Amino acid sequence: MGNEQVAMTAGNARADWAARIGLRRQGGGDRDPLPPPTGLRATGGRGQVTLDWEPVPGAVGYLVHRSDRPDGPYLPLDHQGGDVLAVPHPPYADTTGEPGRTYHYAVAALADVDVCGQPGAGVAGASTPEGPAAVRVTVDAAGSDGPVHRPWRRMIGSERLSHLRCADTTGGRPIGVEFAEALSIARRELGVGSVRAHAILHDDVGVYREVDGEPVYDFSRVDEIYDALLGLDLRPVVELSFMPADLARDPARTVFAYGAIISPPRDWDRWADLVRALVTHLVDRYGLAEVRRWEFEVWNEANLEVFWAGTREEYLRLYEVSARAVRDVDAALRVGGPGSAAAAWNGALLEHVARTGAPIDFLSTHTYGSPPLDLRPLCVAAGRPDLELLWTEWGITPTHFNPVTDGVFAATFLLRGMRSAAGRIEALAYWVVSDHFEELGRPPRLFHGGFGLLTVGNLRKPRFWALAALDRLGDDQLPVTVDGDGAGSLVESWAARHPDGRVHVLVWNGTLDQSKAGGAPVLDRDVHVDVGGLADRPYRVTHRRVDATHSNIEAIWARLGGGDWPDDVQWSLLRAADGLDRYEPDTETRPAGGVLEWAFPLPMPGFSLLELVPLD
Repeated sequence: MGNEQVAMTAGNARADWAARIGLRRQGGGDRDPLPPPTGLRATGGRGQVTLDWEPVPGAVGYLVHRSDRPDGPYLPLDHQGGDVLAVPHPPYADTTGEPGRTYHYAVAALADVDVCGQPGAGVAGASTPEGPAAVRVTVDAAGSDGPVHRPWRRMIGSERLSHLRCADTTGGRPIGVEFAEALSIARRELGVGSVRAHAILHDDVGVYREVDGEPVYDFSRVDEIYDALLGLDLRPVVELSFMPADLARDPARTVFAYGAIISPPRDWDRWADLVRALVTHLVDRYGLAEVRRWEFEVWNEANLEVFWAGTREEYLRLYEVSARAVRDVDAALRVGGPGSAAAAWNGALLEHVARTGAPIDFLSTHTYGSPPLDLRPLCVAAGRPDLELLWTEWGITPTHFNPVTDGVFAATFLLRGMRSAAGRIEALAYWVVSDHFEELGRPPRLFHGGFGLLTVGNLRKPRFWALAALDRLGDDQLPVTVDGDGAGSLVESWAARHPDGRVHVLVWNGTLDQSKAGGAPVLDRDVHVDVGGLADRPYRVTHRRVDATHSNIEAIWARLGGGDWPDDVQWSLLRAADGLDRYEPDTETRPAGGVLEWAFPLPMPGFSLLELVPLD
């Protein structure tokens, strides 16, 4: 396809869809609009206004509106995420306004992503441009809020898995070798269990061709790919995409630099036969007990015309045909969809399967730039509260080559999203694991705004350290309260205890407002942490930090002179610096009355991880 078509893929197409559905004031789908939330409150602080409200039963999310005047017009707040602007729950910090200026806020509830009710009555709020701003975090190390839920562990996104077989280089680095190493790092250091990737049916895998008008299957390359992945102790999420050329109704309709065919099949029975043959082969090779643990997801983002050349009705037919073919092999195999952009088409799919009896085990969808919405009310309304909710793509931006992906801002965004998702969805798969990623071509330089948690060369970006910090939390979640300027909306905390008595306290300072991606001193906070309920014994305390000058590999590269690619000496220096930095030297201390206290400045963006290790 031409450069102009390539340039609009993914990010621009998602933004267009979000503009069509995420900013509507009312109606648009098959559910009735919901009333606005009650109890709207606006609390001003330094550089921010925190909005809070009472939840609306049945809402999947909320769209915050703002006006310069009490009588409007009220327009949706744009925190520049480039996708659906709605958030799943309060509180919400508006950091987009001019400090000292009074704004008027109203909030609307969403019954579905494209069914937004009218905003309610407005309230006034203003931030301040200066003055002290502090937050207190109080942790009960003797209490328990139940087990820590880890939605990042279920799966992670990646480039198509045929990349594992690539013998080429990028920036002088071996693609296949480093891609495999990146997946291994995700398994080992982040606890990830599965990998979701596009294009297992793409022609570079060679699964399907027609000879003398008859289908011929070849799963040998699928075997190589999945053998390699399972050898890394990872499972595939089998995304049934894209269309083999010999089966495509319109093989000229493609996306991405590697020419993925987005056409519906020209023969629906042969598509069903292909899916059935693939699944049968996987069961024969890997065993039914193993494959029952996998997910089969039907297509990718068919609601975007850049990824699906058919209609919505044709996608729903594709889903039904594919899901029935999977279940023909075994009734316990797990299948779902729609794998949609901007959280769309979930209600439509639920209505379709209710009407047709097509099988479904999970809803899968995507969003960028905001925490994932709450789709459980859709499942409840459809009589399927049992469905798993798998966000099989999620990230800070849908736009390729966006600088926001490489810096610290992405780390605090990731922490906010995972904390929001914990306990209400089963998977939040960050997109993607590695900058060895070539949807729009191979990386032109080391830091190029790539989607990866890891660079080419597998250096850890700040957002990798965010996931790594989360995964260091123990299994027993501790009660935490946060009070002060921006508490819960700007500054959040997550704490947990290990069976051996170790305690981790994670505190971060971040906004969804991407105009502040480079930092904003007015949003920096002084943080005071109290950890109570500790045993009367000494503890070793380690304070690790991610901010502009700590654990920020992009900043280190800039200090080394930047440029496109490191030389051998620079690679050595970068690897030596590739760690989760200590903010201050370790200390040994004893609680006073069961309490340990710390005070430190926390910039926006930035996070601190405190580790308390009991000593004999």
